[in-house]
Amino acid sequence: MNVSITGPRILMEIDVFGYFRISITQTVLASFAVMITLCILSWRLGKNLQKRPGRRQVLVEKGVSMIYNLVSDTMGSHNMRFAPYIGALFLSSLLGSLISTTGIFRSPTADLSTTVTWALMTTGLVWYHNMKNNGFLGWLKGFAQPVAVMTPINIVSEIAQPISMSFRHFGNIAGGSVLTALVYGGLASLSSLLLGWIPNALISSIPILQVGVPAFLSMYFDLFSGGVQALVFVLLTMVYVGAACPPPQENELPAGSTPAA
Repeated sequence: MNVSITGPRILMEIDVFGYFRISITQTVLASFAVMITLCILSWRLGKNLQKRPGRRQVLVEKGVSMIYNLVSDTMGSHNMRFAPYIGALFLSSLLGSLISTTGIFRSPTADLSTTVTWALMTTGLVWYHNMKNNGFLGWLKGFAQPVAVMTPINIVSEIAQPISMSFRHFGNIAGGSVLTALVYGGLASLSSLLLGWIPNALISSIPILQVGVPAFLSMYFDLFSGGVQALVFVLLTMVYVGAACPPPQENELPAGSTPAA
């Protein structure tokens, strides 16, 4: 069995005034394909909206309502402004995992650089809103809560948050790709072993056992697992960002009022 499992290949390099080079990898190409596809779908599905919607418009409105309801239930109604970001993140993750089924592109979610970027975006939002609500010094003091001895643990937890988010998503998608490649190669070797006794070289070289099984694996790892990982990633994003953006009454008390005992 001859199976080669590598990371994203470099397709080309762009020289920028002789100072540095920008590498265009399979991940970059697939990411742009995902972005262009989402832009076209958004433009096409949001075009010619009617007061009496047809089937397509009903399905689109149902999907948008589901995202807004999910944000409202998880983050609170005061954080509805994050719904477009959560929707874009979910669709980018889902389509990024499904794009490998085309056989042309490599899943950008199988590249750690993609999931790390998304996780750092979430961490940046959390830090920004914590500083905005509590001030920079208040944000720093938060690492010493509830007692000062917890400071090292809180710092490690803050650093581990984007690492765990990115590696969970990347590991599941990349692991599925590796397992599918191993099974595909193993079935090819088994087909050759079973049909090797046939004199006809053309027939003996047909990888008959590869028919069907890789398709079922792809349906699980690309469709089911990809959807689950996209949902888990946005749920964690909503939990972390929502915790940094509490309701106004929890963040600010009206003048003359006192906290409840």
